[in-house]
Parts: sequence; C-alpha cells; structure tokens
Amino acid sequence: MSRGSFGNSGKVWIVGAGPGDPDLLTLKAAALVGTADIIFHDALVNPRILDMARPDTRLVDVGKRGGKPSASQVSIQTRMIRAARQGMRVVRLKGGDPFIFGRGGEECMALWTADIDYEIVPGITSGLAAAACAAVPLTYRSISQSVLFVTGHEAADAPPMDWHHIAKAADTLVIHMGMARITEVQNALIAGGRHPDTPVLAMQWATLPQQRHVYAKLSDLTDAIHEAELGSPAILIVGEVVRLSQQLSHGVNPASDDAFGQRQWYLSAVGSA
Repeated sequence: MSRGSFGNSGKVWIVGAGPGDPDLLTLKAAALVGTADIIFHDALVNPRILDMARPDTRLVDVGKRGGKPSASQVSIQTRMIRAARQGMRVVRLKGGDPFIFGRGGEECMALWTADIDYEIVPGITSGLAAAACAAVPLTYRSISQSVLFVTGHEAADAPPMDWHHIAKAADTLVIHMGMARITEVQNALIAGGRHPDTPVLAMQWATLPQQRHVYAKLSDLTDAIHEAELGSPAILIVGEVVRLSQQLSHGVNPASDDAFGQRQWYLSAVGSA
C-alpha cells in the first residue's frame, strides 16, 4: 500500500523480509532489495537476502535484540527520513511482516508526519511460518475458529499483558517473543483457564536449516523447552490444533495413539466435521 507523493524527496518502502528462508521472500520485496540505495535492516534478516542488494547499496544494521545494545526507534526513523530527503530509494527491511509486532506502524506514522512518501510491502510473519512448517492448521473446522497473535514482550511504556484474559480469548494462541518469560506465560495461561493438558508447539528458527521444535503439554512447557535447549527467536502455538501436527507432518494414522493420546480426541473432535 502506498501513501502517495508528498514532494520531490525520495521514497521509503517498509518491507517484510519473511520468516528467514530467502525462498519465502515476495517477488516485490526481492525487487526492492535489488534496487534500493540504502537498506535499514533488522538483526534477524537473513544475510542471503541482503546479498540480493546492489554492490553499491548501503546496508545499515538497525536490529534490536533483547539485552543487547541497539539503535533507538527514534534514531531509526530519523535516519530513514534523512535518507529519503536526500532523494534515496530507502528500504526498511523487517523480519516477518512489518505490521505484526514489527513497529511498522510507528515508522509509517513518523514518515507520514514528516511528509515522506512511503509504501508498505507485506511479508510472511513468523507465526504463520512456524505453524506451516510444523503442519499445524491454525484454523480447523470444529476445533479452531479463532486465532490470536500476541506478543510475550510488551513495550516498557505499555500496560502489563492480561494473560488471564488472553488465555481463553481465542481457540488458538500464537505467541511471539515469549521465551524470556516462558514460566510466567505458562502459569498465567493455566490460571486464566487454559487446561494444563493443552498441547503446545514451541519452534525456534522457523524455516531455516537450524529450525528446531518441541511438543509439550502446557503444564510441562517450561521443562520441555529447557530440556530441548530451545531459545529465542521462537514461536509458541497453544491450542487443540497442535494435536494434528504429528499426523499431518508425518502421515500418522489419525486412529493411532501418539504423545497427546490422539485416538479418542480425534474421533470425538474431528470425526464428525
């Protein structure tokens, strides 16, 4: 989506780089990377995607990683505006989708306020990618008719997350950036009404060669993650649809048992769908 021309300055494209695998980059995103004068990129953008840029393109790492020194949001926006006013083709390359926990809205607001022309290019968000990689259908008739994407890491100036409300706000929960507070999230979801036996998938580095995942019941989630030595970046998927993953990804017979005791659940929940 473009927001028109505000003058003779350059233009900024807010581009989703997808979950990591360069093959999942959109054609439009790839074309913009290949024609940009300057690219302000997140820390998690795959270097192979940056290799698509012209040799003379300036690459600026403005990534934010928890607990590590990083550029402030205001400074990133200021540098983007300055580059656009110099007449450059500016690409702001963000992991996943710019508008899913990517601060894309904040950056567009800054550009709009500064009368800078900009365009938004969507990307595949990591929550969708993790679900697809593990063959978890986020929606499935009679099992999941609603999905909630939520961050496990709220901004410092934001009100605390109401996990008790979130626990049962949708059939399926997709939690981004929740690993640092995994025990708190686990306990709050159970306290909010999620059954302790609810199946959960935790996936790290979705779509990349180092992708790893673990299945667990909600009550065992923290222990399972620690035992598997999973860390950030990772996605958590909470809900009954996770039970389908082991069948859809490995061809398991729905009538057979598995780690979640599939047989009776499948017959009762899915058999009549």
